[in-house]
Amino acid sequence: MGRILAVDYGKKRCGLAVTDPLRIIANPLETVPSDQLMEYIKKYLSTESVDIIVFGMPADLQNRDTHITQEVRDVIMTYRKTFPGVRVESIDERFTSKIAFDSMLAGGLNKKKRAEKERLDRISATLILQSYLEQNS
Repeated sequence: MGRILAVDYGKKRCGLAVTDPLRIIANPLETVPSDQLMEYIKKYLSTESVDIIVFGMPADLQNRDTHITQEVRDVIMTYRKTFPGVRVESIDERFTSKIAFDSMLAGGLNKKKRAEKERLDRISATLILQSYLEQNS
C-alpha cells in the first residue's frame, strides 16, 4: 500500500503532508515554491510509493470559487495527465489555514514562529490530509 500525499496549493508556496506507509498518521513534509511543485513531486515519487495525491480545494463560506480555485483545478488536471498511475483527488480545504494558525497558538509557538508562512502551509496540508483520512476510513 502506498502513501497518500496532500498539497495545500498557493500562488507562491505549497505545503505538503504525507501519511506513513500504513496510512494511519498524517505528517507535515515540506513547503516548496509553487513553480517547483511538479519537480518536487516527481522526485518524491521516484523514491516513495504514493497511491493518492490529495489537493485542498479552496472555496468561500458560500461554497463559491475563490481567486485561486480555477488555478487549483488546472493543476489537478495537469497532475492527472502527468501521473496517470497515481490517483489525484481534491477535498474541501475551508478553514484549514485558520485551524492551522489556532493550533500553533494552542501549541505555544511564539509570534516569530507563527509568522513563518511555510510552517502554516505545512500544517494546513497536514489538516487537509487528516480530513481526507477521516472521510475515507
